[in-house]
Amino acid sequence: MPEKNAKGKKKKQNAIARWWRETIGEIRKIAWPTPKETLQMTKVVLVVLLLMSLILGVLDNVFTKLIAFILS
Repeated sequence: MPEKNAKGKKKKQNAIARWWRETIGEIRKIAWPTPKETLQMTKVVLVVLLLMSLILGVLDNVFTKLIAFILS
């Protein structure tokens, strides 16, 4: 909303100041997780990471041996 200066004319708002104010307003709307929720989500990510690494490693090994068998 434009402010008015002493002469009654509309004052143009500084774009950087407006951006900063809007950004802070949006950050305040965020529902930040609790430390307990953060720890739980971190554990889930690590478990999924380990499982996917294991699955991809096994698949890589199987396909490497399959291709070596086919080519030899």
